[in-house]
Amino acid sequence: MYVMLAHRIVRNPGILAVTSRVESMANEEAVLEGLISIEAALDAQSREVHTLLIRRDKRDPAVDRLAQRARAAGAVVQRVDAESIAGRTTGQTHGGIIALVGPRRFVSLEALLGTSPTPCIVMLDGVEDPYNFGEATRSLYAAGVDGLVVRPRNWTTAAGVVGRASGGASERMPMAVAETALDAAAFYKARGLTVSCAVKRHAIPIYRANLAIPLFLVIGGEKRGISRALVEQADLLLQIPYGRAFAASLGTAAAATVMAFEIMRQKQ
Repeated sequence: MYVMLAHRIVRNPGILAVTSRVESMANEEAVLEGLISIEAALDAQSREVHTLLIRRDKRDPAVDRLAQRARAAGAVVQRVDAESIAGRTTGQTHGGIIALVGPRRFVSLEALLGTSPTPCIVMLDGVEDPYNFGEATRSLYAAGVDGLVVRPRNWTTAAGVVGRASGGASERMPMAVAETALDAAAFYKARGLTVSCAVKRHAIPIYRANLAIPLFLVIGGEKRGISRALVEQADLLLQIPYGRAFAASLGTAAAATVMAFEIMRQKQ
């Protein structure tokens, strides 16, 4: 069951309750760019696709099939000039096809648990760049992470950029919303998941930790990191060991990639 992020989220264990105060950001139409991102949205039903715009001279059997799918889903399909597409996009990688779509649909925190005996749920908290968010989501999805938790204001509104950076994974990945990382951690700890954080000090190297367990992992942004309150409440503090002395932290996308694929390796 999907939940539309169309209202202010209220803290409620397991279920996204909403108030009558509509947030204006949820009513804004977003743009998905390129065949891969649009296919992903149609496959996952992660958004309502309102209109599919195809450059007038675009001739491609894959695009024709996509147009048929979009019509079947209730979208309007139009052939337009290149300028009409260029005026709605942020780059040149759209390939002459874009979709005007509604806001991202979210599931409940409970739904992310699914049926796996060892679910792995990740929260990307404080990521300040949509490309990093998209690239991190791409890796998490490829590594088999069961779901992603985000805050109410998140980068899914930058659908074009995030969709391209994630290779469509930002539309395919099941996502839920929590007001804060502390709220999400409390919810999943109450359901038997080990709450873990990626930190640099006083932590266990990921290659020595048992990660083949029900796990809720929080990865912070490169500038703000993870709050002290969450670190103090975590069950497991993890670090990525380096091959030489190096003071700088890995970027969010790189850290997410290393940790997600180590979790996958341990589960195999």
